[in-house]
Amino acid sequence: MNYKFNSDHTENDPKTTKKMNTTATYDQKPTPAFIGASWGAFFIGIGAFCIGLWNAEMQLNEKGYYLAILLFGLFAAVSVQKNVRDRLEGLQVTDMYYGVSWFAALIPLVLLVVGLWNAELALSEKGFYAMSFILSLFASIAVQKNTRDRKYIENKEAS
Repeated sequence: MNYKFNSDHTENDPKTTKKMNTTATYDQKPTPAFIGASWGAFFIGIGAFCIGLWNAEMQLNEKGYYLAILLFGLFAAVSVQKNVRDRLEGLQVTDMYYGVSWFAALIPLVLLVVGLWNAELALSEKGFYAMSFILSLFASIAVQKNTRDRKYIENKEAS
């Protein structure tokens, strides 16, 4: 992806207040190792969360609650990543949709915390669900980023 980072800052020399403008451009395809690690983390996180739910001694409606939070969180995380990336690339994203995406990403986190706080589970089980949930969200963002980067580079190379 072609990223440009502009940074206006003042040098740390007390005798001068000269401003420096630095622009760096990055145009690199994700490595197969990072792509594999991202997909691995994605499947491990989701798999662990779902296996934990399958084996949990909770009612079916509780299992459904946690599964719905996971699915909603995965979608919202990818949506936020896409919006942030679109804005970085100069594509138009309305402030309303951008805000809704962030709100939608925070709601599953809040719901998971509330659910786990009130659940009659061992502390280790609560930690397991929280960590596998966060791993899944992070990995979904990385997978989406890698997919978009690869597509961008492939289109750039083809033209």
